[in-house]
Amino acid sequence: MLRSLCIALAMYSRFPAPRVDWDQKSLAWAMCFFPAAGLLIALLLGVWLQVCLSLGLGTFLRAAGALAIPIAASGAIHLDGFCDTADALGSHQSRERKLEILKDSHTGAFAIICCGVYLVVFFALWCEAVPEGRSLLVLALGPVLSRSLSGLAAVSWPNARGSGLLATFTQPVDARRARVVLGLWTLAAGAALAALDPVTGGAAIGGAGLSFLYYFVMSRRQFGGITGDLAGFFLQVCECAMVLSVVLAQRLEVLL
Repeated sequence: MLRSLCIALAMYSRFPAPRVDWDQKSLAWAMCFFPAAGLLIALLLGVWLQVCLSLGLGTFLRAAGALAIPIAASGAIHLDGFCDTADALGSHQSRERKLEILKDSHTGAFAIICCGVYLVVFFALWCEAVPEGRSLLVLALGPVLSRSLSGLAAVSWPNARGSGLLATFTQPVDARRARVVLGLWTLAAGAALAALDPVTGGAAIGGAGLSFLYYFVMSRRQFGGITGDLAGFFLQVCECAMVLSVVLAQRLEVLL
């Protein structure tokens, strides 16, 4: 199990982890530890938000840090998937051609445009969020739920190519056991959000659920399944949707 955790941290984050052999036995459980990377990112994010609150740092600096920490801590691997997927979706080509575009190492116009828009919108949402009290913890825990859902989809939905990095992590997996573990991660993250604050926590769960539904429909219609790039695309959309949902819930709470 410890070797599987090290593999997951080495692949999906920039947190230091001992180097281990990527044997089949260790890979079989690595995906189950994907949310653990989110837990460490959540810790960093929570500390940053608390420091900003304690020192009275400005909204722009707080938002910039909240946006940058998950991207930097993950090595931007998920944002890279977001950009590749934006290129594929923007091409309006056949399913086969879209899958080819996902593998293309070149960056197209749609990737640059969508990435720029995404970062601006996400930054603006963090500027509007009020990370105080239990809402601070709700906002910080977003990366745990997003990675739990992403991992659950990876071991439950068909792979569009049957090869690639995602397949490397999912093919050795005992799918039934992995679904149970990642399902428990998802339930635990959702329960923690709801227990912390029924309003903002519930809103975050709703935002994650809607983005998960979109991911399911889009991936099947456009690609016939999921890939590592699509998983990264979902994760970025999910985290943005959760912050948006919290912002809307906070505004509605004030109005009501």
